[in-house]
Amino acid sequence: MGLMPLNAVRQLFRAMADTPGFDRVLNVLSASPGKVVCEMQVAEEHTNRGGTLHGGMTATLVDVISTLAIMYSERSAPGVSVDMNITYMNAAKVGEDVLITAQVLKQGKTLAFATVDLTNKASGKIIAQGRHTKHLGSS
Repeated sequence: MGLMPLNAVRQLFRAMADTPGFDRVLNVLSASPGKVVCEMQVAEEHTNRGGTLHGGMTATLVDVISTLAIMYSERSAPGVSVDMNITYMNAAKVGEDVLITAQVLKQGKTLAFATVDLTNKASGKIIAQGRHTKHLGSS
């Protein structure tokens, strides 16, 4: 299939930004084969009752950004989730900027494994870390 060009990744994000949904708040900082770095500012609509980044939002970020990293690789396929886990370590409050870094650890014929780190941009503190396994199908 070949590698998805960087401008295609940016076009995909622009298309997402033009449609309703959480992902319109993401800003792509960099993309290289198997790695995507984004940032977002935590807004009221991203929070739980405690006023911090909602765990479900964090899980969605792990899902979406790791999928983009997997798509921005040789296979250029989004795959289907097989397993995903998240470890929550620190809170992110409204107004704080969060860096989301997704890295493909391994990609085989049918499975891809990725890790995602969410960190506080100002302090460098880890907010959460996720692992995502996707089934890519056979080629």
